[in-house]
Amino acid sequence: MKEKIENIIKKLQTRKSKNIIYWIVGGLVLFAFAYRFYMVAAERNANVFNIIRNNASNGTPVNVITVSGQDGILHEPVNIRNNRAYVAGNRVGMFKVGQNVGNCKISYVSNNIDLDTGMYVIKTSKCTDGLGFIENKKYGFYVPGSAVSGNYVYVVNGDIAQKREVVISGRDLQNVVIQSGLNDGDMVILSNVKDNQKIRVIK
Repeated sequence: MKEKIENIIKKLQTRKSKNIIYWIVGGLVLFAFAYRFYMVAAERNANVFNIIRNNASNGTPVNVITVSGQDGILHEPVNIRNNRAYVAGNRVGMFKVGQNVGNCKISYVSNNIDLDTGMYVIKTSKCTDGLGFIENKKYGFYVPGSAVSGNYVYVVNGDIAQKREVVISGRDLQNVVIQSGLNDGDMVILSNVKDNQKIRVIK
């Protein structure tokens, strides 16, 4: 056995054997380099999905609502206790005698600030204690509050988001009523966009 191993070692030490080994090792090294270059080229040519590049070329997908002027109801919250409620000066104009608060009505709206609370007194008739909502009827374009930024909305103009200044006439916890600045059939964008951004409406 020992002689066989020695014979194998002697054969491997010959010039011919060494050349063969060098060629094999060199071939493996060249193959490894060639394979690496091939993989890099394949990765560069691969059609890898890139959401930023896709949105730039095809437009950012957006949700929209199509609006039209209509009669609707805003629901303004009021906390009632013993048929009385207190509201701040910037809200008192929303309350009027005769307005519904659920199944009861407002019977009195103070014109003067209550000196003890610094607020305006609202009185109701036969209302249960707790949070109620007055029904404030208004005509206009009703859009979700999340679609309004300050006094601007974004509307669809072809494949572009266009910033539009609007006049707001009322709002509640969910909706904003736009008095002017929109037209029947306008598509108001509900998604987060920028002016003149390329968009694609989600069907």
